Amino acid sequence: MSLKLEIEGVMLNVVSGYAPQVGCELEEKERFWSELDEVMENIPTCERVVIGADFNGHVGEGNRGDEEVMGKFGVKERNLEGQMVVDFAKRMDMAVVNTYFQKREEHRVTYKSGGRRTQVDYILYRRGNLKEISNCKVVVGESVARQHSMVVCRMTLLVCKTKRSKIAIKKKTKWWKLKKEECCEEFRQKLRQALGGQVVLPDDWETTAEVIRETGRKVLGVSSGRRKEDKETWWWNEEVQDSIQRKRLAKKKWDMDRTEENRQEYKELQRRVKREVSKAKQKAYDELYTRLDTREGEKDLYRLARQRDRDGKDVQQVRVIKDRDGSVLTSEESVQRRWKEYFESADE
Repeated sequence: MSLKLEIEGVMLNVVSGYAPQVGCELEEKERFWSELDEVMENIPTCERVVIGADFNGHVGEGNRGDEEVMGKFGVKERNLEGQMVVDFAKRMDMAVVNTYFQKREEHRVTYKSGGRRTQVDYILYRRGNLKEISNCKVVVGESVARQHSMVVCRMTLLVCKTKRSKIAIKKKTKWWKLKKEECCEEFRQKLRQALGGQVVLPDDWETTAEVIRETGRKVLGVSSGRRKEDKETWWWNEEVQDSIQRKRLAKKKWDMDRTEENRQEYKELQRRVKREVSKAKQKAYDELYTRLDTREGEKDLYRLARQRDRDGKDVQQVRVIKDRDGSVLTSEESVQRRWKEYFESADE
């Protein structure tokens, strides 16, 4: 089973597998590895791949001759099925993550049955991205199946964010000021002067339109073009921002030193932030409902309706699509290019 995820423009493929047991026929085992090879071949080399599987084999302790695909910290001796894991890693330029971290045996053993304690569950990752893995171990006491323990790894995807070209800010003429009688009269007089005192408009509409626009910019002014505040956090105040900042600092402190005192401090600040947010929202909505009864409150009413419409939509935007070959495109330019190709082919 494979799952493809898009994270900040990086494609991460998560593959799960279950290899035949030691007592199965060799033909069945070879068919499993052939199918896994096919899955890997269909994943572009530029995409991340992490494989988590019960391979039913022992890669063994030590890595002499196989340093490029595994570390020294396996369990016991390698068997035929473990050699298949190592051979697969070499074919696909993968690394057996479990074996790179020196842990106590209880944090390396993934399978326990009676008196047997061994390692058969592995996490594999592309060798070129191995520096993104910072830790891997068995979680003691947690089991996914009856005799298997959970293997977890910590990874940090290195995302190379491309700088977006700055879009020229378009300043808009404040035409809405014409609702005021004094502005409307001033605009009418300035426009007549610009048209040379003519009451009837000239036949050349393009010239006339430009005169109207220029007069509007001079008389009514233009907007700054600056981005408005985030509509989702319009109710924030200084108390909420201050509480959130203290909570973030407490979280960092707890991550660095996981003591009970730091944990309690972080939990207390979490509760305080929830209270502050609740108070700020209640206060903001009380003021909003009061304004809705006035003429000036119409804009707030429209804003609430637009926000309710956005919140009710499942998908805000499409960020990834597939090209003609089935590969996933993530960059904005490639997605736009693909949509252009699609509509051009639809018109033919």
